[in-house]
Amino acid sequence: MSDSTETAAPPDKPVVQLTQRTVWIIFGALMASMLLSSLDQTIVSTAMPTIVGELHGVEHQGWVVTAYILAVAIVMPLYGKFGDQWGRRWPFMIAVVLFTTGSLLGGLAQNFPELVAARAVQGLGGGGLMILSQAIIADIVPASQRGRYLGPMGALFGISAVIGPLLGGWLTDGPGWRWTFWINVPVGIIAVVIAWFALRIPTHRSDRPVDWAGILTMVISTTGIVMLTSWESLGNDGYDWSSPSLSGLAIITVLAIASFIVVENRAAEPLIPLRLFKNTTFTITTLIGLVLGMGMFSAIAMLPTFLQMATGAGITQSGFLMLPMMAGMMITAIGSGYLISANGRYKIYPVLGLAITAGGIAWLTQITGDMSMVLFGAMIFVLGAGMGLVMQTIVLAVQNSVDPHEVGTATSSNNFFREIGAAIGTALFTTIFTSRLTDNFADLQESMAVTGDATAGAGAFDGSSLTPELVQSLPEPVQTGVVEAFTNALAPSFWYLVPLVVVGFVLTLFLREVKLSDEAGLVARGEAVAADAH
Repeated sequence: MSDSTETAAPPDKPVVQLTQRTVWIIFGALMASMLLSSLDQTIVSTAMPTIVGELHGVEHQGWVVTAYILAVAIVMPLYGKFGDQWGRRWPFMIAVVLFTTGSLLGGLAQNFPELVAARAVQGLGGGGLMILSQAIIADIVPASQRGRYLGPMGALFGISAVIGPLLGGWLTDGPGWRWTFWINVPVGIIAVVIAWFALRIPTHRSDRPVDWAGILTMVISTTGIVMLTSWESLGNDGYDWSSPSLSGLAIITVLAIASFIVVENRAAEPLIPLRLFKNTTFTITTLIGLVLGMGMFSAIAMLPTFLQMATGAGITQSGFLMLPMMAGMMITAIGSGYLISANGRYKIYPVLGLAITAGGIAWLTQITGDMSMVLFGAMIFVLGAGMGLVMQTIVLAVQNSVDPHEVGTATSSNNFFREIGAAIGTALFTTIFTSRLTDNFADLQESMAVTGDATAGAGAFDGSSLTPELVQSLPEPVQTGVVEAFTNALAPSFWYLVPLVVVGFVLTLFLREVKLSDEAGLVARGEAVAADAH
């Protein structure tokens, strides 16, 4: 695209000129907003013990994470649908303002309920930032050139997964945990200012009805799924299905999901049109996102803890040790994006990516407490390289396969199911790991009781109270035994993730290569003209 702007537009449409300069300015604002959203899912993790201790919420600390995840998941379909109906400029700015406001309130929180509420407000904005950023790129950049923009966006998730805990630990040790929230405020203000002046994309009225019944049943369904998968982390005593609270929540969730399907089949303008699933590309990419979310986030979540347990690495050091994964993801996400833009072929990348990801997760089953960190770095580099080939490529594929009027709905649906997959996968993986860890500790304590070696030290804790600091304070041979018990529980647990990723790999084989469009979404809808269209 050139910077020439002398082009006539249809008289009944707003004059929007998509120059290369405009695209890059908007892209900068989108990158800043996506960094905010993705970073905030991880930055509070290392600050959590300090935060909940100061605000007296240790027994309910799971709500700090769950409130954000729940809000993000709920609003994803809403931002996608409303952006398609009314334009994305105002929803985007509302999302940035909500996120920035939530960040400000989080830093000012004086008690635990205030913090949870602030995290929910952040999530209400964060879900929009992720969805609208991807949809706006589809509006202003043709699919044939979109890879070079979506690639860096995908790399941001890898950067955030590593930099978030690292930055959170540094801020907590330095100026204080409140800056894990306040650091978002200036970036958010800059993003709003840029969007206000540069995001000159059309807004319009819509006479199409809002699917209120679909929204209600989606909110209840999503809340139930997230609450069920976070049940133990919210301070509940395990999955006792005889409990009226747990069994009642499960029944309500199932009924809400069934109601949602019925409602969407009947709605005049459904929130998530079920007819989209007749599109094989949409269905396959959504299923890939679901299984990738289940496998990817489960694997990533436990690795920093493993480093701190096994090596005695501090919070900051464990963050640095995760850098190879970030490097792998950045290289392949950005590299594949440019290659897609150069030759128009995209199917090969998720095929290779999921094969590499499966290999990387299988390799992680060989981790040991005394392994070389160079070898560990190679393992997670492979894992990151595989994921970098997949995430944004499937977003590009789904955007390219649907009507330009539904690109926001399709994008949000794909991300929504990935978030649901992440919640379910992390819960299942944690349950498997915790069960194995409990058994290993029981065997360890029994063994030490028989031999008489440091029995008191081994019995002074259980899996629920295990922390890196506690492990490092234990005497030998208890410390070595605990590290081995932890590693021997974690390493085999990765095998449960491999079949999920293999399923994703098989799905990619059925992904159809569709010619990438040469028109940006706004141009295809007649709402803008390309600067070189004269």
